[in-house]
Amino acid sequence: MTTPGKLLGSGRTADVYEIDTAWVLRRDRQGWGDAAAEAAVMTYVRRLGYPAPRVRPTGSRTELVLERLSGPTLLAALVEGRVGPAEAGALLAGLLRRLHALPGRDPADPGARVLHLDLHPDNVMLTPDGPRVIDWSNAEDGSPALDWGMSAVILAQVAVGSTGLAAPARALLGALLADPSRLTEEGVGEALRRRAGNPTMSAEETESLGEAGELVRYMAQLA
Repeated sequence: MTTPGKLLGSGRTADVYEIDTAWVLRRDRQGWGDAAAEAAVMTYVRRLGYPAPRVRPTGSRTELVLERLSGPTLLAALVEGRVGPAEAGALLAGLLRRLHALPGRDPADPGARVLHLDLHPDNVMLTPDGPRVIDWSNAEDGSPALDWGMSAVILAQVAVGSTGLAAPARALLGALLADPSRLTEEGVGEALRRRAGNPTMSAEETESLGEAGELVRYMAQLA
């Protein structure tokens, strides 16, 4: 087990600690993830030129040592008005397209691609060297339509909510779905099923899924 420094931040399931000026430690509080598998997928996409942080192996299922990044998240930049919803949506769409352009990891399934499955503005950091995609704990191999569906549903849940981010999230969703051919009904349906089974969501978030699904289908012209 790595000895951490000061606590830098906490998410729904993990805490991030300082190691030194170059590295941080992310420690899973719940024990649901697989840090070794996450490190493997991050290393794979990074070797192919995708903007994922560097990682160091730890041999642990609950701890991941990551490159320390500087800069705000895309969400923080959006809230502060430094990035507009249209620009943020286009950036997310571009990151999804870049990811799905990489060759898959399974030679037996040539159509499968690496999927992030949690690509939203809080999982993109705007560093001086460009955007970096973080939190690959949900990553797996499969159809790109599911990745587009997950990102769309996550944004739609915010868009149908009552927070001040509802209007920007709707505009961002519209920019993400500017190319509707990349989203399918099957992708949306599977994304909704997976989100419904997510134990980290609140009751309010779960209840929003029906309306969120309708919004995605409407904006993507699937219904």
